[in-house]
Amino acid sequence: MPNNAVPPPSRMTPDEALALLKDGNRRFLEGRPIPGDLTGEERRVVLAREQRPFCVLVGCSDSRVSPELLFGRGLGELFIVRNAGNVVDLAAMGSIEYGVAVLGAPLVVVLGHERCGAVQAAVDVVEDDATFPGSIGQMIEPIIPAVLRASRDGSGDLLDRSVKQNVLRIVRRLRTTEEMLIGPQREGRLKIVGAYYDLDRGSVDFFE
Repeated sequence: MPNNAVPPPSRMTPDEALALLKDGNRRFLEGRPIPGDLTGEERRVVLAREQRPFCVLVGCSDSRVSPELLFGRGLGELFIVRNAGNVVDLAAMGSIEYGVAVLGAPLVVVLGHERCGAVQAAVDVVEDDATFPGSIGQMIEPIIPAVLRASRDGSGDLLDRSVKQNVLRIVRRLRTTEEMLIGPQREGRLKIVGAYYDLDRGSVDFFE
């Protein structure tokens, strides 16, 4: 295996996977590319046969929050589940379980971000009894408990606290209520963490 190659998940610990993401974000902040060719033709041909991502990343659809760029990763490394507000519905949960149970990813990261529009909509519902057209209202319903908790606990910017509470609620759920994820955690093969992306600074802080 080349020196700059990432080992497959079967040989990577959860902590090693997390370290790769942290290193990638440092490189992103410094404007340094990740070592090696992670997007070229040779890699594409290899990945055409199978994928072995080292991380399942649950993120928001926000166009400013592109996981591969934020973490300096290439083709085949991140199994990404994205929707507005990084909500985990049935489809998202099935995707997470697939990434862990079938693809063997040793790490799940739930990534929220500063000034999230979906969380702001949930804040507007709680504070102003706002309503939204189409399916938007149903989409943000799972975020409302996080806003309610944030409004009770702590001080400061409610939106920012709500974003972080939304991440923490999802992490707790994945850690404690999903049978397909509990076994790998007990065996030390899986870690589930939350994270927060600062749009202004470009940095990602992890809740371990």
